[in-house]
Amino acid sequence: MPTQIDLLRHGETVHSGRYCGSTNHPLTRTGWAQMWKAMENRPIEWQQIVTSPLARCADFAEAIGQRYAIPVTCDERIQEIHFGDWEDRSSAELMRIDADALACFWRDPFNHPPPNGEYLPIFMTRVLSAWHAVQQQFNGQKILLVTHGGVIRIIICHVLQFPLERMLEIKIEHACFKQIQISPVQSPQAMLISGLQSQSEHCIK
Repeated sequence: MPTQIDLLRHGETVHSGRYCGSTNHPLTRTGWAQMWKAMENRPIEWQQIVTSPLARCADFAEAIGQRYAIPVTCDERIQEIHFGDWEDRSSAELMRIDADALACFWRDPFNHPPPNGEYLPIFMTRVLSAWHAVQQQFNGQKILLVTHGGVIRIIICHVLQFPLERMLEIKIEHACFKQIQISPVQSPQAMLISGLQSQSEHCIK
């Protein structure tokens, strides 16, 4: 049996539009509606839900876990990247006070992290540690990861061997779903993402 891992980004938060990596803002009413809408016409077949501990992910994960009697666990390793001095600030604010640093970050986040923020290689290491652990622990099962845009981008870059420096080019909307299927019998490089095919072990939709 292949392992299926669905990645779900949280919905709109109280301070959407700001760099709220580690800042613990809850979902808005719109955010909750986005998350429930993402469930429409989708078979609820997960045997396990793994969530970031931040409220914008964990609150919905607990709600859907209770509704469908699916066990839920928190994993701090799939928490969003910490933005350091930029936490809870908007791009407009940063353009006024730190425009050069912001432009460098957008162009190459790997080599230009936010001041006092989490370095991308460290972020990548912790996210992929959780990614591999989930595959091992829930091998052959269907799993839902409720997490953040940065975490999903890291996983997609890893699966598709996409340059980490260009991770911000991957668009991850609020309440966005990405599905990855991992077959134990295929070679570790086969994937499909939004209709783009290559020889690999993973399928992303």
